[in-house]
Amino acid sequence: MIKENLSAIKSNLPESVGLVAVSKFHPSEDLKEAYEAGQRAFGENRVQEMVAKAEELREVCPEIEWHFIGTLQRNKVKYIVPFVSIIESVSSIKLLNEIEKQAAKVDRRIDILLEAHVTDEESKTGFDVDELMEAARLIATTDDYPHIRVCGVMGMATLTEDEHRIRQDFIHIRKIYEELKESLFKDKDYFRQISMGMSGDYKLAIEEGSTSVRIGTAIFGPRVY
Repeated sequence: MIKENLSAIKSNLPESVGLVAVSKFHPSEDLKEAYEAGQRAFGENRVQEMVAKAEELREVCPEIEWHFIGTLQRNKVKYIVPFVSIIESVSSIKLLNEIEKQAAKVDRRIDILLEAHVTDEESKTGFDVDELMEAARLIATTDDYPHIRVCGVMGMATLTEDEHRIRQDFIHIRKIYEELKESLFKDKDYFRQISMGMSGDYKLAIEEGSTSVRIGTAIFGPRVY
């Protein structure tokens, strides 16, 4: 079913929109099946699980791209910087500093997205708008982060059935991206990602400018905890 689910989703995605298969809590066998069906980007939100899967799948899935999408504790950054493709959930200056420190040790430049907190839900993480703008300014205008490249923004909409509210959250995230692009990254062709939209709301996210959607349940089915 994974192959069929992937095919159905991709057939509805514009060519300009990337797909991150959210594989957290799913076994490596499921990731391998999705990989063999052509999927390359996989999203994980727990460091230990991501490291274990990366090791297990290194030989059989050599082109896999690992996206870290969850809350990242600073003391665990060192475990993923050697191989992660992008950290989508950068939510504090302290985390930025740790990524820079650990990336320098392995001589890698780490792609990141700045996570924007645009809802009223305290359970969700991310920069508030002013903090995000300041973090972006530090990266764009100082020499303090040579091992970090900001490729865009990421965010989540309010958990609600109110489509108008969801759409407004996505519009807010897109506007943050547009302001950053215009003010700090206008000449940076790598700054082009707006990661928003999950299994239940990705169609709305695409309508409001998402360039990358994070879909798990609609691909892999219910999570195996």
